[in-house]
Amino acid sequence: MKKSIVLATAVAAVLASGVAAAELSANAAITSNYIWRGVTQTSDQAAGQGGIDWGHKSGLYVGTWVSNVNFDNSDDGYEMDVYAGFAGEAGKLGYDVGVITYQYPITPEFNFTEVYVSGTASIVTIGLNYTVDAASGNDGGVFDSGDMYLSGSLDFPAGKADLSLYAGTYAFDNDGKPGVGEVDYNHFGASVGKDGFTFAVDKNDQDGGSADNVRFTASYKVDFEL
Repeated sequence: MKKSIVLATAVAAVLASGVAAAELSANAAITSNYIWRGVTQTSDQAAGQGGIDWGHKSGLYVGTWVSNVNFDNSDDGYEMDVYAGFAGEAGKLGYDVGVITYQYPITPEFNFTEVYVSGTASIVTIGLNYTVDAASGNDGGVFDSGDMYLSGSLDFPAGKADLSLYAGTYAFDNDGKPGVGEVDYNHFGASVGKDGFTFAVDKNDQDGGSADNVRFTASYKVDFEL
């Protein structure tokens, strides 16, 4: 219920600004592996992804994005994200603040919602996500309210391609508690992209099986103006 109220308020604020000077766009992508915060979301299988975004010249925006998921080789269906926020510039600093909910219609016990803020100066971007609500199935487990994710990246052109070096650290509120164990982790990676094609390499320091394997990913994305 909290997720619906937060997002409904954010979306209403955007729509109230009017449709003048607004842009509607869409995107579609295929990837050999869906990597999110350094961890595979498809058990190292391919994914089809796509989304629609609405942005206003004021900086207000809303959007939605979907992808198939497969955790631990189980039938988890798909992930649907819905988000709203405000992005702009203050002098030489770019900023982005908003709220995003991660919905899993087939496995709703995984649902959770975050607020986020990020700042960009030149080629450096620093971001923080904070979990404000989690489905009842997450209470006392991983992805509970109070989780924090801190990330940073360096993004710059390299010849005719775009290069990104990035890292993140995930601090779970229930880390170390009985039934949860040590789940905090760090990750880092790099990607190079050109003309919609992106090649990436990712590594994390999770414990257990193949979780911390180095993973190479290839993807292709197309953007559309609607």
